[in-house]
Amino acid sequence: MDAVVVTDYGQFTVTQGDMWDGDADRFFAGQVNGWVAAAVPGVVHVVMARRSGGSGMRVELWEREPAPSDWDDVVEVSAAFQNGDAVRWEGWGGMSGGGLALPAGSYRVRVSAQGRDAGNAAEFAEGVVDRYLLQFWPAPAAPDEVLRTSSTDAEYWNGAWGQRR
Repeated sequence: MDAVVVTDYGQFTVTQGDMWDGDADRFFAGQVNGWVAAAVPGVVHVVMARRSGGSGMRVELWEREPAPSDWDDVVEVSAAFQNGDAVRWEGWGGMSGGGLALPAGSYRVRVSAQGRDAGNAAEFAEGVVDRYLLQFWPAPAAPDEVLRTSSTDAEYWNGAWGQRR
């Protein structure tokens, strides 16, 4: 998937069944990062910096762990998807969305961001000001990790919803 995601409230979700319901405590439980929620099986929820408009979003499936990201902000989480319901991506309220060809299994997910501070400052600007990359690869479950925080926005969310371990 490589698209401009139209959303509101800065929400982007990869889901199978149990959709993001706004209960951040449940979705961030036991995590240290605060902008990629993955504590509920079948859900990876990204809190984007830009509240409204369109943000660049790319989702990739790898056979093995990709090379480290040099993007501004980077976290890794674990996610598991079961056989059954299809995996989908969605911006808040279904403003945009579609299917993802993600087989059932356990994954590590690296979420990288560029331009979070610009996205936060220009949230109603025309055009793309922030970009996100989600990279999935097969791996056993492991605790989430903050690999890099360069933006004030990611630092804010790590403090607001992270640090729950």
